[in-house]
This record gives sequence, structure tokens and C-alpha cells, in this order.
Amino acid sequence: MTSSETNPRPEPGVEGERPTASAAWELLLPAVSAPARQRGRALQSVLREAVRSGRLAAGTRLPASRELAADLGVSRGLVTEAYEQLTAESYLRSGRGAGTWVSGGVRPAVQGARDLAPRRPGARVDFRPGTPDLSLFPRSAWGAAHRAVLGRLPHSALGYPDPRGLPELREALAALLTRRRGVVADPERLVVCSGVAQATTLLGFVMRGRGAAAVGVEDPGSPEHATLFASAGLGTVPLPLDDEGLAVAPLLRSGVRALVTTPAHQFPTGIAYSAERRRRLLDWARTTSAVIMEDDYDGDFRYDRAPVGALQGLDPEHVVYTGSVSKSLAPGLRLGWLIAPASMTDEIVDRKRTMDLGNPAIDQAVLADFVTRGGYDRHLRRCQRAYRERRDAMTAALAEHFPGAEVSGIAAGLHVIARLPERCGSQADFLVRAAAAGIAVRPLSDYGAADSEGPAVRLVLGYAHLAPADISHGIRLLAGGLKPS
Repeated sequence: MTSSETNPRPEPGVEGERPTASAAWELLLPAVSAPARQRGRALQSVLREAVRSGRLAAGTRLPASRELAADLGVSRGLVTEAYEQLTAESYLRSGRGAGTWVSGGVRPAVQGARDLAPRRPGARVDFRPGTPDLSLFPRSAWGAAHRAVLGRLPHSALGYPDPRGLPELREALAALLTRRRGVVADPERLVVCSGVAQATTLLGFVMRGRGAAAVGVEDPGSPEHATLFASAGLGTVPLPLDDEGLAVAPLLRSGVRALVTTPAHQFPTGIAYSAERRRRLLDWARTTSAVIMEDDYDGDFRYDRAPVGALQGLDPEHVVYTGSVSKSLAPGLRLGWLIAPASMTDEIVDRKRTMDLGNPAIDQAVLADFVTRGGYDRHLRRCQRAYRERRDAMTAALAEHFPGAEVSGIAAGLHVIARLPERCGSQADFLVRAAAAGIAVRPLSDYGAADSEGPAVRLVLGYAHLAPADISHGIRLLAGGLKPS
């Protein structure tokens, strides 16, 4: 290089000295050692990244193409082409007789990818609800289904799918839900979704398009419903529960024409709606031309008798049925379903089409194979045995270490509600002591319930993701003054 290039002159029209480029040319050496056909692109890539990262700062003058080519041992044309390409992309700029400079319009890229997935904290024992035991995921069976599907899937199936979902998956799910949940399931009205979250959002957009301003939600209930409906431009009206389910009188006064319920196993209280309450909710929907969204989030897991059938089976024209594999297989699969009334199906499908053009075809085909060949039923039976054992471990530990505690919601699902004895102190103090001891818990009040029982400690204790020994150990720590033994 010439002395003018290793100690570049100020850019015309700009005062002050610019950073030297000489120390940066060693970055280009790996590029010129690439195979001949790849050398040009490699050189462009290295130069581009040097500008993005700030290694070549804005205002740095680059060597003349002849000089840089000589230093690197490559043709001048290779360097000229790289300069021209990056100038066209605005990484560099040049002027007649003024040389080539690093553009001032490039900003260094933010390096690294953050992981925003929700993670459980580094607690010694985590009783927060909502997650199944992911170690039970049937990896071998799922892998076999994946290989079988890839071996027979026609090329045409890799194009854009029906936004409702692959026909074979809709048929498999319709048969499964009819058999297990008592749903009226027409494959033509079944839409495969990215979990209940997307099903909720789809319904929200359709209801907003029909003029709705708000949706009724259970109180206590899932905090996610309010967030999802808000994304569709809808407000939510919290509606209280009683011992039989959602209270009807407040619903009638609310004026809403859409409602979200979890009637098979209310979240989080564990109430199974009574037959009378189910009937009265359907009467309300028919009388007011309203729609009920049934979130059947864990309807497959009941331990005292057969699962309570879905509300949708009683009136498929007024109930939108939703469910997913998030609690039965794994939430990371992002596979769920929605069964719509005939009057809403086309609107929901149109919205699904504009939202994402449909779910991934291969994932759908694998789930269809897994369901059709009986793998899903076998997996549910395995989980049922494991979760019943863990439910029993939870109730036994509470009875041993918190005598007098009131435990409810034990007949189904993946969590229980525990009202601890008064000797445990106030809920606020209890939660502070639990956190200090490394025990993660969530109070019932986190789910929006008004505290009608004074200072009592009421916890929502998840158990499905914990081994029986961990459950017993965690409850013992709580009872032992929240101090390790």
C-alpha cells in the first residue's frame, strides 16, 4: 500500500482525520483463500460484515482497487466488483477522483439472539402451574411418525396448505374429539390453529368485525384471555364464579354477547360446571344470539371418573370449541384446533388465511399419523397414570405437612387449589418467605379473584411437571418455616 492509503487523507468536505484502514485488511485474508468461484462473494461478505460491525468505521477511506488487489494477491476485477456491489447496497460510497469511502449511513448491527421464551426461575422447587411433564414427550414414537410421513408425503403436500388444516388431520382430530370429548366435530368446520391462543385471537377478530366491543371472561380465570382479545380490539368483562360455575345473574347484567368458559375443569379453581349451570348458559346464548368459546385446555385428564363431556356437544351452533396439544404433548408444538358454528366458519377461515396461510404441513401430517395409529391415546394413558400419582403425592404431602389445609380441584387437571391454615400467616408474608427459600408458588389472587376470604393463603399448586419426591420435598420445605432441612 502507498503511504497515502495507510494514512488516509481527510474526506473532501469533512474536517479532521479519519480512522486508518490498514489494520482491518487482515480481515480479508480468509476470503481470498476461498475456492476461486466463491472468492468474490466471500470478499463482499467480509467487507460487508466489517462495515456492519464497526471494524471499518464510517468515513474510512478504502485503498484503491489496484493496490488492494496487489496486497491480497487477487485480480483487480474481483476488488472492483466488490466495491461496486457494496456501493450499490450503500455500505460504501465513491465519487469521481475522490476514492471509495465507508458510508456514514450504516449502523452497527446488534449482535446475538436473545431467547424470550418464558422460563421457569432457578427455584429449588417450582409449583407454578401450566406446564406438563415435557420429559414424557414420546420422542421415539413421534420420530417414527415423522419418518413415516416424510417417506410417503407427496411433493404437492409441501405447497401452501388449506388454511383450515390438512384434511387428514382434520378428519383424525374430528374422530378423536367425538370419541374422547363428546364434541360434534365436522371436519369441514374444524380449523387447525397455533394453539388456543391463536383460536382465541381468531374468534376475537370475527367478533370485533360483527360489532362486539367486549367479551365476558371468568373471574378468576386465565390472564391471557384479556391480552389476546385486546390484540383484536376487544375489551373483557370479568364475571364471577360460584360453586356451580360462572354465575348467571352477573352475566345477564353485563350485556356481553360473547363469553369464554372452561366448563370441564375451570381454570384455575378446578370447578366442573354443574349440569344446571351448563343448561342456563346455553339458554342465555340461544336467547341473546350470543356465542360461547369453550377452552377445553385439559379435558382429557380426570382421575375420579370419565372426563366430563364438552359443552359444545349440547349446542354446536352457539359454542366455539377450542383445544390443543399444549397440555397433553408439549406447548412447543404450537398445534391446536377450533370447531366453529356453521354461521362463523367462513369468517374464521378467511381470517386464518390472512393471518398465516395455514400451519406447517409436515407438523400437521405427523400429528395426523400419531393420532390415527393410536400413539396419542397411548401417550394420554401414560400421562394419566403419571399425573394421578403426582396428584396423590401432592394431596398426601399437604395433609402431612399442612394439617387442616383445604384442598380442592383434585378430581382433574394438572394443579390443585390449597387454602392453607391461618397459622401460616398473611399471604404477602408467606410469599416473601417462599421466594427467599427458593420455592416458586402462585397465589390464586394472581388470576384475578377478589379475595373474599380475608388474609388466608390460597395457592394454585402445579404438580404435573414434578416428580413425586420433588413434590413431597417442596411441601415439606414450605411447612418447615420455609427453611431447608
